[in-house]
Amino acid sequence: MSVPFRLSLQDLAPIAQGTSTQEAMAETVRLAQAADRLGYERLWYAEHHGMPSIASSVPEILIGSAASATSGIRIGSGGVMLLNHAPLRIAEAYRTLEALHPGRIDLGLGRAPGGDGYAMRALRSGSGEEFSAYLAELMAFDEESFPADHPYARVPVSPGGITLPPKWLLGSSGASAQAAGQLGFGYAFAAHFSHTPAAPAFVAYREAFQPTADFAEPRTILCLSVICAPTTEEAKFLATSQAVSWALFVTGEQRQLMPPEEAARRQLSPQQQQVIDHQSSLWLVGNPQDMAETIRAKASEAGADEVMITTTIHSYDLRRRSYALLAEALGITPRA
Repeated sequence: MSVPFRLSLQDLAPIAQGTSTQEAMAETVRLAQAADRLGYERLWYAEHHGMPSIASSVPEILIGSAASATSGIRIGSGGVMLLNHAPLRIAEAYRTLEALHPGRIDLGLGRAPGGDGYAMRALRSGSGEEFSAYLAELMAFDEESFPADHPYARVPVSPGGITLPPKWLLGSSGASAQAAGQLGFGYAFAAHFSHTPAAPAFVAYREAFQPTADFAEPRTILCLSVICAPTTEEAKFLATSQAVSWALFVTGEQRQLMPPEEAARRQLSPQQQQVIDHQSSLWLVGNPQDMAETIRAKASEAGADEVMITTTIHSYDLRRRSYALLAEALGITPRA
């Protein structure tokens, strides 16, 4: 049965315990190539800082690497955290990517810092209240729309002769949905970590939407956390890596993603078990048929045009298998 939405994926570039950073970087390319063959619509990298288990601190470098190794799949940021960067720097970086890989780059923008307070200070990150000003500045640079008397009106964006790729706004509570619609951006909702229902945010986004050159009509993405294996029992076992690692992270113990055998033996504190109990309802875990049915239901309930899957498994091979099983179960057509 064909699927009424497009299927995409997010890669956090996990560094699995027992592997090197170099192996994790090589895996980003292997996963991108596999996703391209499988027929996934797009692949996004999320900006994170100060996390030993995640290597996606600089999305634009991973985007360039993956785009160079693929031919059909769109590659982008999901997202670049605008408050960590001067808007001119983002305009330059993503214009460069668009020039190198025309028509295949996405610019997803988020307002979260992508790290804890210490990382924010090290990055000289702005506050959440400044996000609208940063975004307006980014667009003014790209559109060359600063007033003539503005000091930045004299600053050309290099490379010239090209505009930014399609822009998406990321949200996890619905607060940014209306803004995304008014700006004529695409809108992606982070249901893989937010308990807030996505449907009201998508409604608000569509009601506020104003067409632009990039988006003639509203476009929504529902982001889900999914672990798929041939059997539900195996999927649940593989998911222990994600569950325990998340509990350790939230309670202040950061480390690389541990194998499920070790995670299953880990003695957790009551607080850590509470973290898992709270978050586990957002983790979709099971066999291909059940996961396909669940994903279809969630996409229909939210009114999503597209579903983006993030998968956290210790084994890189089994993570790629999970994406392959989902694509097959959902009826995604492979690329020639």
